[in-house]
Amino acid sequence: QVHLVESGGGLVQAGGSLRLSCEASGDTFSSYSMAWFRQAPGKEREFVSVVNWNGDSIVYADAVKGRFAISRENAKNTVYLQMDSLKPEDSAVYYCAAKESGHSSSYSPMFFRGLDSDYWGKGTLVTVSS
Repeated sequence: QVHLVESGGGLVQAGGSLRLSCEASGDTFSSYSMAWFRQAPGKEREFVSVVNWNGDSIVYADAVKGRFAISRENAKNTVYLQMDSLKPEDSAVYYCAAKESGHSSSYSPMFFRGLDSDYWGKGTLVTVSS
């Protein structure tokens, strides 16, 4: 069992930055790939980024590539999402997700649709004003 708690959301102007954190507890953090998803009102949950167990394999959604950076500190059981050059369309609830994957860096199409993670946090709200 893994418990995930997100923090760092808030209100920011367009062009600004935020850093989200997700702290995990319970199971061996390094056994999990860690991901961020987001969901805007009236829209489906959307994949943002995923990092593998040791941080050497990262995938970004096209919408955030070049602006967001995911990282993890296994010693702190924490994954981060640095968000720069924020746009109003980035406004959403951001969720942290854990996928038990060992040393694999391969993810199913279901995973990218938000349907194949093992644990989810409750989310943190990001609002970007224009």
